[in-house]
Amino acid sequence: MADSTFRNFLLVIIALFIPPIPVYMKVGCTAHLLLNILLWFLGWIPGVIHAIYIIASRP
Repeated sequence: MADSTFRNFLLVIIALFIPPIPVYMKVGCTAHLLLNILLWFLGWIPGVIHAIYIIASRP
C-alpha cells in the first residue's frame, strides 16, 4: 500500500510539470494519452487535471 501511495505521489508531482508522462506510465499509449496531450496543448491546467484523474482512478 505504501509503495503505491508514494508512487502516485511522485506521479502527481511529475504531472504538475509534464502531464503526459505520468499518464503514459499509468495507461500506456492509449486514447487517454492522446487526449491528455491534446488537453495539455490547449491549456496546462486541463492537462494536469486529466493526469491527476487518471492517476487517482487507476490502480
